[in-house]
Amino acid sequence: MSKYLAAQGEISALENSGRLPASAYAGATMYTTLSPCDMCTGACILYKVARVVIGENKNFVGGEEYLKKRGVEVIVFKNQECMGLMQKFMEEKPHVWNEDIGEP
Repeated sequence: MSKYLAAQGEISALENSGRLPASAYAGATMYTTLSPCDMCTGACILYKVARVVIGENKNFVGGEEYLKKRGVEVIVFKNQECMGLMQKFMEEKPHVWNEDIGEP
């Protein structure tokens, strides 16, 4: 991973789960803090993840609709604690947050 590119949570989860073929993830559930970005949305589709469970999508809405169109079940908890933690992170580390979502 480049020192200039932050690892996204969903990508890290797939990479760190072991050296498995994509077929091993068919039907799996991906748990995420936020709505997945375009890259992570694509990874979930590529690996045939069946369900994505999202902690909150108030601070960021990614590829939820595309996941649904591709047959992936999407569940959003709207968890208040998660929303607060993400808001705090965005306020305290805006440079990291902006890098993660591809903003200058």
